[in-house]
Amino acid sequence: MASRLKLSERIRITHLAADKLRRGAISSVLYSPPFRWQFGATAVEQLLIVPQDLRTADPSFWDEVEVGQFGLAGAVAHAEDVSPFDLVPPSEAWARELHGFAWLRHLAAVGRPEAREMAQLLAAEWATRNRGGGGGLAWEAHVTGRRLISWISHSSLLLEDVDPETYEVLTESLGLQLVRLAAGWRSSPSGYPRLLSLLALLLAQLCISGHEGQVSESEKLFVQELNRQILPDGGHIGRNPGILVELILDLLPLGQCFAARSRPVPPEFATALKAMLGMLKYMRLGDGMLARFNGVGVASPAGLATVLVYDDNPGAIPPRAQASSYIRLERGPAILIMDAGSPPPLEWAAEAHAGCLSFELSVGTSLMLVNGGAPSSSNADWRAASRATASHNTLCLGEKSSSKLIRHKTLEELVGGPPIRFPDEVLVKLARHDGGTEITAEHDGYMRRFDLVHRRTLALSASGLRLLGIDRIAGQNGTIRLRQDVPFAIHFHLHPTVRCRRGDSPSLAIIELPNGTTWWFSLEGARLAIEESTFFADSAGPRRSLQIVARGATFGETEVRWVLEAEARDATM
Repeated sequence: MASRLKLSERIRITHLAADKLRRGAISSVLYSPPFRWQFGATAVEQLLIVPQDLRTADPSFWDEVEVGQFGLAGAVAHAEDVSPFDLVPPSEAWARELHGFAWLRHLAAVGRPEAREMAQLLAAEWATRNRGGGGGLAWEAHVTGRRLISWISHSSLLLEDVDPETYEVLTESLGLQLVRLAAGWRSSPSGYPRLLSLLALLLAQLCISGHEGQVSESEKLFVQELNRQILPDGGHIGRNPGILVELILDLLPLGQCFAARSRPVPPEFATALKAMLGMLKYMRLGDGMLARFNGVGVASPAGLATVLVYDDNPGAIPPRAQASSYIRLERGPAILIMDAGSPPPLEWAAEAHAGCLSFELSVGTSLMLVNGGAPSSSNADWRAASRATASHNTLCLGEKSSSKLIRHKTLEELVGGPPIRFPDEVLVKLARHDGGTEITAEHDGYMRRFDLVHRRTLALSASGLRLLGIDRIAGQNGTIRLRQDVPFAIHFHLHPTVRCRRGDSPSLAIIELPNGTTWWFSLEGARLAIEESTFFADSAGPRRSLQIVARGATFGETEVRWVLEAEARDATM
């Protein structure tokens, strides 16, 4: 789904490249000897606060390290007789996690002297190797930020009972990293990495003595970036709900640092936190996990559960998510969540998916219809396929995605991957009928290629036991007749735990959920097929599943109707 660049996009890339050069130049100047003094001394005299690490620890990580295995970012590297810092990284994601030291929490949870000694040894080795600074992945601003948070949060693990020489090496490195981040945060990519860089900078300045003078300016910069990235409804500008979990896990300890230093917590923190928690609840299906849209991948139950503990009003779910362009319907045991938005701006769209008008559906705690989701970093080869429209529960026209992938080397380097564009316009209406709710939506993602729009109606009954769908293909301003028919496929991807078989009629499929309930899928206006599918968002890697596909061809105006309904004997569930 690659696409040529428009003039406006070329201009945007030029602006982004110029902004990156400007930020890099500022960072270089500020880190030069005549200017770096303004960020405080590089020596750490005292740690005033040790913030809590809210991420769940896995003590079994130590069992792997003991035998020379470092499992990070979904990949394992073997370091039986060599330092992990000397290994050829299996992936860039693995290298960033190694140098970010977030894995210190696993060693801290072990509670054994050997694990403590290993943590101290590896941190001291890193500090010694990088005593004069350096470059590469280890010194990317957001990696430096994660490392600062990790070292400070687990300073008792690293600094207690160490010899004076190791203590000096580690504290000197902490100061160096803080000054480096203060000068260089501007070089971090837009999106969550930049937010993380500023958050880490602010946290470190609050925790390390002698940096109080920089807190106000860093607080101002962080709040500006927070307001820029978090939408009024609590969604992230990149439209990936999973980012909110990671951000909240760092934002909560930062708020505690303000309180511990007797400084007022910026009011923007509470406003953003409340909105983000509301958005997370809005995007949860019946299994308690986030729906798989725009980069949401392997579920992290522990992280989501941890942040939701801090929700003061757990039963309240926002009625709308208009700024983020998601729609949630909940009736009876059914929860339906729909993507009703265009891709984010180019600089935020490197993880966005071509899933406009796709939806996910759960019944009770069972997932029924799911998008493919994003694969883990160790399965990055599947990323392009997972982003395609065909991996989502929506219509795919002419075997093309409704969004177009922009392959441009400079742009990909600027934003962290190939972004997508289109649809430009998505129209949505909500209505209530007989206690049920109806969504009517359309997008223009296929206008440029086929002069056609996709219109979708989803009507969920008051009981939640019947979902009516109507998918229409038509011209934007009336009926058109194409020169030749264009094939279409409407995909309904089933969760891997769901079974499906044909019914007595060619237009009927029978769906059996893990909870024992049965649903019937009936179709008019297209040919029903049951085909193989791939569920990308599984912790063990891409997993085979099934999908129901409504196939046909359109001459320019087509309507396909389908009904998903609980079997009569299950209607009382």
